[in-house]
Amino acid sequence: MPWGHDRQHADGPPQHEFFLMCDDLDAQLGEFRAQGVEITRPLSEQRWGKLTAIRLPGGAELPLYEPLHPTAHSL
Repeated sequence: MPWGHDRQHADGPPQHEFFLMCDDLDAQLGEFRAQGVEITRPLSEQRWGKLTAIRLPGGAELPLYEPLHPTAHSL
């Protein structure tokens, strides 16, 4: 399973988002498209990395990102 990240927002009402981190988001999206997975957010460049999302079988959206910042999973 890929590494995950839970983001909590300090502004506004409490909410949580769970992201899966990818080492190569472009390649992963190619695999998803080949398998017919719905991409729900266009790939975008953020100051902290690349961001997109896919549709899960139950209908929920799962954000994915490729970080630009150092990660602990390679330690």
